Amino acid sequence: MTIEFQENISLKPYNSFGFDVSARYFAVLDNAGQLPAIRDFSQQNRVSVLFIGGGSNLVLTADLDQLVVVNQIQGLQMQDNPDGSVSVTAGAGEEWHPFVRWTLQQGAYGLENLSLIPGTVGAAPIQNIGAYGVEIKDRLSFLDAFDLETGESVVFTADECQFGYRDSLFKSRFPGRYLITAVTFTLSREFKPVLHYGGIDEQLRQRNIDFPEPLQLSDLISDIRNTKLPQPAQIGNAGSFFKNPVIPVDQAEKLKHEYPNLVLFADKSGYCKLAAGWLIDQQGWKGHRQGDAGVYAKQALVLVNYGAASGVDILEIAGAIQADVYQQFGVMLEIEPRCYP
Repeated sequence: MTIEFQENISLKPYNSFGFDVSARYFAVLDNAGQLPAIRDFSQQNRVSVLFIGGGSNLVLTADLDQLVVVNQIQGLQMQDNPDGSVSVTAGAGEEWHPFVRWTLQQGAYGLENLSLIPGTVGAAPIQNIGAYGVEIKDRLSFLDAFDLETGESVVFTADECQFGYRDSLFKSRFPGRYLITAVTFTLSREFKPVLHYGGIDEQLRQRNIDFPEPLQLSDLISDIRNTKLPQPAQIGNAGSFFKNPVIPVDQAEKLKHEYPNLVLFADKSGYCKLAAGWLIDQQGWKGHRQGDAGVYAKQALVLVNYGAASGVDILEIAGAIQADVYQQFGVMLEIEPRCYP
């Protein structure tokens, strides 16, 4: 149960942008039994704790005067339920995409549309990750967490997580308070694919596939993502950098009248969701580069680090994009990754 605390450790290998900043204190968490020691260390040294998984949703702008803990808690369990569903529990440190593939190989379906999303299982609920018509909130049953304030283990149901669009209680209301240790999903033994989002049905037609097998659908979605998004191992990035803005229907209708090609989707009652990538692309940002910071040439929604860019460099471009889009469309884009310090 012992855990090693180190000082002045570079976080470059631990964030997908590849920003070369340091943590004052650093530790790797292997099991939940080490959490009381982390809490004691943070209190004794009077530093806050930043828990990270795969580091795929972070913008680090300077050295961190914190204890940075990389969550590597492992473990996979599966149990069939009387109603025909299946409960799958994964340790928070499990890598997301291999976990999705494992569920499909075990005949547990429902996460296939979330294939190839970078990061870990424990980080997924914080963002309420989603893609191609499916969000974590649609599949999560409950999660286990550790409360750094009280030192107690707690359980959150899906409702208690207060999920929103790329948001949750853990991100917006209590950042840094809870460390997720395990997540339990309710999946199905019956394969009911969601196919009518993001060009999936068109890709199936091109491949002459009438009805895909589960792993086949996962492969197809991975292929689609690879054509649009760079892998962090090749180019530093955090995936989609901005949320798709949600605006009132009357505002959307006015914009649609002015810009007939505006890409929008129905959202909750009285609102529409705009495609942030389309808004950015109209301002000519796709492929733009300032030093080693830039906008990905194949997808305007992705900001990239070509080598030695800093978090400040990335946020400078992000701010300019926000200003351009607001000036043109009257819509303020919201940054999706978490920014520290």
